[in-house]
Amino acid sequence: MTGERGSAVLPQGRRAWLGLVAVLAALVVVALAGLYAGGSRPGAPDRRIGAAAEDTGPAWRDVALGVDFLGEPGGAALLVAAAAAGALVVRRPRAALLVVLGPALAVAATKLLKPLVGRTIHDGSLSFPSGHTAFLTAFALAVALLATGRTGPGGAYGPALVLGAATAAGAAMGWAQVVLGAHYPTDALGGWCTALAVTPATAWLLDRTADRQARRPVDATPPGPR
Repeated sequence: MTGERGSAVLPQGRRAWLGLVAVLAALVVVALAGLYAGGSRPGAPDRRIGAAAEDTGPAWRDVALGVDFLGEPGGAALLVAAAAAGALVVRRPRAALLVVLGPALAVAATKLLKPLVGRTIHDGSLSFPSGHTAFLTAFALAVALLATGRTGPGGAYGPALVLGAATAAGAAMGWAQVVLGAHYPTDALGGWCTALAVTPATAWLLDRTADRQARRPVDATPPGPR
């Protein structure tokens, strides 16, 4: 890893607005967690959105199953491996690490939050926030940062592309989870926001760690015999 600007996964010009997004997303997660803590029933938004999802036909349910597979261990491993390999091919090792660590830490955050919030669905399964939604959102955000990294932090469409990719991925997986009855819509919203909070923080920590290592002086003189 190097400290060059071009290798950063979160260039200086993007830290401020992604940092703001992360803070706002974390606040939404906290608010939803407080609102639905210990609950086992859908809220008013869940009922309205869930009613629309119930009208989905068999063909769309098959699509939902396909999207859901991307959040399962097998599908997730394929996505992450392909994206990380692509990042290494274009010599972006930090981005390769973000593709692996961003989704992993986002999912880990949902696993920590679920027993703390205690919201359940169906037979008592913990549901808030959605780990599937967090995974695909974090993955899309990491890949979008990789894809837009070559345009530089001042790229006019960079922020829109990054947030657009994360939003589209989160919406697709959230829709699939609601259609399949695995989560309430607000669980999906919580998973989306969890990823938006965790992934930028992960990118910032990766850059900070790599830059510190790059600035560390290296003694090129081998130690003499004792």
